[in-house]
Amino acid sequence: MGLYRMAGIAGYACAVLLVFNVFRRGGLVPETAVTHAVAPFAALSGLFAITGLYLLIRSRAGGLGLAGYVLNAAGLAGAFAVEYALHFVFPALPGATVKSLLAGGTGMAFLVTSVVLMSGVLLFGVAAIRSGALPVVAVVFYAVGMVPGSLRGVVPEWAYLGGLVVAAAGVAWMAARLCAADSPGDPLGRPAGQPA
Repeated sequence: MGLYRMAGIAGYACAVLLVFNVFRRGGLVPETAVTHAVAPFAALSGLFAITGLYLLIRSRAGGLGLAGYVLNAAGLAGAFAVEYALHFVFPALPGATVKSLLAGGTGMAFLVTSVVLMSGVLLFGVAAIRSGALPVVAVVFYAVGMVPGSLRGVVPEWAYLGGLVVAAAGVAWMAARLCAADSPGDPLGRPAGQPA
């Protein structure tokens, strides 16, 4: 299995987990230890997918693509940490402690993570569109959906959840492009040094 196909599978997993999390938060999937346990892995699988997407477009994306990738990847890594804290750490703490953390440095770190993620998504989106290597509508879905999707707690719940669904559609579409890139006839082809 090639690198792009593995990144594409991670993209599909990210899209499924994003929608699953929306269903859980919307009450369509019960809140259980298991459904909470899988929640952080949307960001982690997204990190693998965005790496594959960057490798696919890097020769055409230039410095803007690199900057977008670095910020997007850092934001997704931070989002994984935030989700991990929300699902595995905060529930074990008293409510007053959680409020105190969110009012202090932890809350500021969450906000910085959101800004980094949103900035990275937008820069990466512009670079990806300019590269011509990914479906434009898929990139737009990802970028437009992740703006409210990265602003959890700042935007209304419906905007946050709706953004995640739109972003999931974009991620799944780009994942299909990644899987196709492992085909020998794909003009962007395999990463340098990888045998056909």
